[in-house]
Amino acid sequence: MEFSKLEKDLLAAVADLHTLPQGAINIRKDGQAVLRRSSPNIEVIGKADRPGIDIIVKPGTTNEAVHVPVILTNSGFKDLVYNTFVIGEGADVLVVAGCGIHNQGTGVSRHDGVHEIIVKKGARMRYVEKHYGEGGPDGKRILNPSTVITVEEGAYAEMEMVQIKGVDDTRRTTTAYVYDQGNLKIIEKLLTHGNQEAESEIEINLVGTDSTAQVISRSVAQDGSRQEFKAALIGKERCNGHVECDAIIMGNAQIRSVPELVAESAEAILTHEAAIGKIAGEQLIKLMSLGLTEKEAVDTILSGFLR
Repeated sequence: MEFSKLEKDLLAAVADLHTLPQGAINIRKDGQAVLRRSSPNIEVIGKADRPGIDIIVKPGTTNEAVHVPVILTNSGFKDLVYNTFVIGEGADVLVVAGCGIHNQGTGVSRHDGVHEIIVKKGARMRYVEKHYGEGGPDGKRILNPSTVITVEEGAYAEMEMVQIKGVDDTRRTTTAYVYDQGNLKIIEKLLTHGNQEAESEIEINLVGTDSTAQVISRSVAQDGSRQEFKAALIGKERCNGHVECDAIIMGNAQIRSVPELVAESAEAILTHEAAIGKIAGEQLIKLMSLGLTEKEAVDTILSGFLR
């Protein structure tokens, strides 16, 4: 499969794909699968009743990855996809998703991804999803991912969701169910600028005994952009959960952070901390004293904050 330079650049931005990897892969472009390949241990199967794929990881699979990026290059195209991931018992895999939109026209380009993830007993999964937009000043780029994840007994899942450039509007919803001795970690990194808007809503149900969850949010809002972050931990049994939200606000931006803790058991331990503020003046002065311009100092601070 040959890709244009534009397509290659999008794939590199959202999935770190500079060359096509070995193993299981599905690349979706403007609503169509342009490359689909299974491996001996990871099946990638197209859904029969609606757009999307099923990714089935065999029990015990280790040291393997599956790449499932989406790219949109036609201005005004609206894409809807349903993906299901089943990570078999005892497996340990990396899932690389993400969506890149190039909109050079005047229409609204939009991708809605509806995901179901099941991490089976004793399995481990790292899930990386990056969102990126580029193109002209007139067309809008919209990304709305929705995920329901189940972490079964003794399983571990880490989800890293990153959006750092070019997306005009996004609404991300994540709902999780964590069972006995399961562990879920969610990391969000977000940068908005101009008049961009971003909403993220996370609900984690700690339904199993000794289940644990951690949510870490790092965001930067610049210019006149607006962000809203909601995170709810619901402890139904003996469990531990923590939400941490740190944000840098600049210009005329707006940030709203709403952590929520719901304990339905006397043995649930749930905590949260949130901080919103501007870049400290002493940080800028220190970096500028080393020879950086003010813009270079700001970029360095933001890059380190969102790392």
